[in-house]
Amino acid sequence: MATIGTFHRSETGEISGSVKTLTLNVKSVKFVPAEGDTENGPDYRVLSSAVEFGAAWKKQSDKGNAYLSVKLDDPSFANPIYASLVETEGDELALIWSRRRASN
Repeated sequence: MATIGTFHRSETGEISGSVKTLTLNVKSVKFVPAEGDTENGPDYRVLSSAVEFGAAWKKQSDKGNAYLSVKLDDPSFANPIYASLVETEGDELALIWSRRRASN
């Protein structure tokens, strides 16, 4: 597992930060609540500026910890990136990538 992003939650609940890998460096990323109420639809849209490049679903670990299951995708990617957005300390959140596919 590797940390590929760092995020902060504001007092209003907005989640923003950056994503960085060997080939990706997106400095302004926001998780915006998804509109609509579809059964399997995402809870958040992942945006950089006005470009949507991912989605996130609310999940809960076996230990009862809340996290977001994240899928990032772009035409320039060979495959989607699956990760988990987890709380670390205070308002800090880490986007953790794993080779194993997250369940949505």
